[in-house]
Amino acid sequence: MADEFPQMFRVRQRLDATPPVDVAASVVDGFSSIRGQLQPGMRIGVGVGSRGISNLAKAVAAVIGELKKAGTEPFIIPAMGSHGGATAEGQLAVLAGYGVTESSMGVPIRATMEVEPLGQAEDGREVLWSREAASSDGIIVINRVKPHTSFSKPVGSGLTKMLVVGLGKHAGASAYHAAALRLGYGEALMRLAGVVLARAPILGGVALVENGLHETARVEVLAADAIARREPELCAEAAAMMPSLPFDEIDLLIVDQIGKNISGTGMDTNTIGRRGSGYRLVPDAAAAKPFIWRIFVRGLTPESCGNAIGIGLAEATTRRLLADIDTDALHTNSITSRSVLSAKLPMAFETDAAAVHAMLASLPDADPAKARVVRIRDTLSLGLLEVSAALGGEVEAHPALEPLGQAEPMQFDDSGNLAGLAQ
Repeated sequence: MADEFPQMFRVRQRLDATPPVDVAASVVDGFSSIRGQLQPGMRIGVGVGSRGISNLAKAVAAVIGELKKAGTEPFIIPAMGSHGGATAEGQLAVLAGYGVTESSMGVPIRATMEVEPLGQAEDGREVLWSREAASSDGIIVINRVKPHTSFSKPVGSGLTKMLVVGLGKHAGASAYHAAALRLGYGEALMRLAGVVLARAPILGGVALVENGLHETARVEVLAADAIARREPELCAEAAAMMPSLPFDEIDLLIVDQIGKNISGTGMDTNTIGRRGSGYRLVPDAAAAKPFIWRIFVRGLTPESCGNAIGIGLAEATTRRLLADIDTDALHTNSITSRSVLSAKLPMAFETDAAAVHAMLASLPDADPAKARVVRIRDTLSLGLLEVSAALGGEVEAHPALEPLGQAEPMQFDDSGNLAGLAQ
């Protein structure tokens, strides 16, 4: 059986660390940009999303603390579009998974999905927005800023997207993505954002930037009128720190877990080089790297609450992952985002060994000894990799890669599955 699989060894990828950030202190210091807009008794909504952001609960608690100091009456609004199954209960559960609850934050969470029209964009499209947010005296959103998985406009994923899509709730998120099919994701976002910023009571936002180790590298509090100028700069900074797969071509990428807490597309398309609207089936010298022939996804994160969007970007998965899927949540998110390819189900196998064997057999050269195999925990965790012996020369030549041992046969347990890839 050993000859049927490549030999593997562990590799450490050196990713640049950044100076430690005191998240709470950064929020307190930066709140001077918003503090002057606050008056005692104001009802201030704090938008919180569905991503697995480092120190998210700390940032939320710090914002709530500053709002209380100013004598306002803060509350939390789930700002996550159709995530959580597009239900109030589901979105409360998503927040609870990140430690954001009414008891932990000491404020109410208003999770209604109701929307109302804010106005029309220049092309006549109606902008739908959270009724709870629209009826508040002010809104502050908290989000990580990073390159988006579906477009390359400067703002990427961050405060602007949360204002339009997250606080658009299910109906607003659906309207945005419908517009994006015609206008493009970036253009549609900016058109709708203009209406939100002009018509809604936006006070500002807290932008978090992470380094390649998934650690907080920067926290900035931006007043509403500073978002358009500063967010593209923060997105560029985040892009420069994003980790990547250190090979140009991979025969088989094994991904231990995908999930909404990892990326909006389950696994970051910037990392795997595949988009939810389609991807290359054969290498293209002019296209961005890496090119990956086959992707095998082993599992789904619990934080995804059954939403396996992104599984359609893989060729293989396991039957245990399929058993964890909440079909309603998956379909709701994929239809709302118009990313129907991302919800297609790949070939499913009983064991990891069967999946790896099948994917190797499907390659142009099925010789396991020649297979360029890479294994990662998820697309947020690229500091520790497992790679096959066929990549040994590239590892040795790469200045940021350090082999951690000798190549050994791929290890499966008695059930035919791989053990977890510890970081």
